[in-house]
Amino acid sequence: MIMILFFFSFGFASKSCPLIKLHYSQKKNEILATTTPPPPPSSSSSSSFLGLLLILLLNQISLLLEKHQPQQPPTIVSAPDRRIVAIGDLHGDFERTLWALQLAGVLSKDGLYRWIGGTTVLVQVGDVLDRGEDEIAILSLLAWLGKQARSNGGSVFQINGNHETMNVAGDFRNVTPGGFKEAEAFADCCEEDYGGNWEAAFGEWYATSQEKKADQGFSFGNWLPIFNYLRLQKGIAARSLLYEAGGPMAKQLACHGVALKVNDWLFAHGGIMPHHVEYGLERMNREVSLWMKNANNHWGQPAQIPFFAIKGYDSVVWSRLYSHERYENPEEKIQPCAILSAALVAAKARGLVVGHTPQTIGANCKCDGRVWRIDVGMSSGVLHALPEVLEITDTKVRVLRAKYGAFSLLQLLWFS
Repeated sequence: MIMILFFFSFGFASKSCPLIKLHYSQKKNEILATTTPPPPPSSSSSSSFLGLLLILLLNQISLLLEKHQPQQPPTIVSAPDRRIVAIGDLHGDFERTLWALQLAGVLSKDGLYRWIGGTTVLVQVGDVLDRGEDEIAILSLLAWLGKQARSNGGSVFQINGNHETMNVAGDFRNVTPGGFKEAEAFADCCEEDYGGNWEAAFGEWYATSQEKKADQGFSFGNWLPIFNYLRLQKGIAARSLLYEAGGPMAKQLACHGVALKVNDWLFAHGGIMPHHVEYGLERMNREVSLWMKNANNHWGQPAQIPFFAIKGYDSVVWSRLYSHERYENPEEKIQPCAILSAALVAAKARGLVVGHTPQTIGANCKCDGRVWRIDVGMSSGVLHALPEVLEITDTKVRVLRAKYGAFSLLQLLWFS
């Protein structure tokens, strides 16, 4: 009987799909995230007292198991009447990141890194890592802005892209010398200035890193002569320890999912297809998070790399189905929109926002405005394009495009 109870309790726990609700607290002046557990299984009028007791017992065991599970990244967010802004791939470019955040109206321009977005919900769609020298600094900044946002009624969400998952898997093929140097400098700073307190070091690295670069008069990007192999090895070792599954930076990334739904909008790095929704967005987020933490699953076994989420050309972080424009025949151009429509219906969503594939014409939409592609290659390691930000309100979606010294509206789409 005990074995049967635990079998069913694990089953109920694994199927739970919490709804993250954001509501405004007048007392604390902040957005609150509450998790609503799944309702207990219903019983028919003919159920016996013993059967009802068993159901209640199973539900309590399920809740206890969930309570003792590590915190999982949010999947569904309810933020009614909130302004939503989405930012594409950043790839380690701190200056472009600041510009994009200021363009979005959430970051002050006084150099104090203050959240000025009020109740705005900010979503960054992944690929903070690789191709730049300020990756940890950007992650630190987003975390700092998230703390400030919550105390002002807003929120900051991040989504893991293929470059985040590659680094946790030990794939450093797109890491720059500056990226290795930043990892080394951060590790040294953590030990020397913070006594090994990783959280404290990370919490201030957005400012500390820039101060160190200014004081020393060089960037992380030009520190390393090609022949200095020993220095390169030190940076690789530091990065490996930080990003390996269970490492400090991997655990930080594990706080974020690969898919997010805010109100009736979906956000993902590459794309979401019907089979992803059928598999379960919350399930994928949970499995990716457990893998990054090097934790065990519900069955006490080491979490494996979730294939649907981060492996394969049609996974959530790698898919380019909704982003490329080269088709051999007209039928191939229609197919992505049909697949998108099915995915949106399955997820009960209005539209999808993706990054991953640089758009040389700037952020744009297709499929009658149901998918927006917002990776403009703003990083100096990609196209070094001017930042663009997607803004979503109740009735319209628009792209804000940066100009030197100002910004303008690039595209406006109204919804009925």
